[in-house]
Amino acid sequence: MAIQKQRQLKLKKALRNRERLFAGWVSFAHPSITETIAKAGFDFIAIDMEHSTINQAEAQRIIAASQAEGVPCLPRPVSHSNDYIKPLLESGADGMLIQMVNTQEDVKRLIDNFKYPPIGKRSYGVSRAQGYGFDFEEYITCWNQNSSFIIQVESIESVNNIEKLLSFDEVDGVMVGPYDISGSLGFPGQTDHPKVIEASKKVITACEKYSKSCGTQIADPNEKNIKGLFDLGYTYVILGSDLFVLWKWSEQMKKLINVYR
Repeated sequence: MAIQKQRQLKLKKALRNRERLFAGWVSFAHPSITETIAKAGFDFIAIDMEHSTINQAEAQRIIAASQAEGVPCLPRPVSHSNDYIKPLLESGADGMLIQMVNTQEDVKRLIDNFKYPPIGKRSYGVSRAQGYGFDFEEYITCWNQNSSFIIQVESIESVNNIEKLLSFDEVDGVMVGPYDISGSLGFPGQTDHPKVIEASKKVITACEKYSKSCGTQIADPNEKNIKGLFDLGYTYVILGSDLFVLWKWSEQMKKLINVYR
């Protein structure tokens, strides 16, 4: 538990210090995929439970696989409901990345579910997170100060509310979702549209003002694309995902197959 606590605190401090970080993204459930990805040296691994079929039990195995390789794991639950958030926290997640956070009320409700009293209203229980009872006191004492809480800004409403969202000290970082922002602006899929870039820059600037980490995901990670994101002002980058790796590999194989048909 002591080592895991140190890793949690290291990640949280890195986010708040706006250090340059790299993350991986898992969309498939088998823990062998997570074990393989974790060996790349990522600062954290996120689990996509919003757009995948990964369930609570599978997420716990992914969390365990990531932590076994020394990498903190932050799930993205399918909704803001505590029916999803609580089991993931009890499964031992090192923090959480929450999708579609638009208002101050959203942030307050999420903090209530995420943090223990007196900051939030998370209930006390015993599960994997607490070492099945062996680490209960240490866990509940350190969770509020060690856990990482990242919100996703994915709509123009969220962009316009960004300073209000960042006013909560419990928010450690932001993930910008350009695809959803493009859709909310009426340009779905046009992530390079000037208005999408303008909205993203507004979030990046606000994160710098409030000393919060600011990142995004990139589907095709290479030196040029990564440099472009850091030059824009992002402080962390999620380098694709297992799904993107298989997709791109399959595209290449399809082209090779067609050459020799």
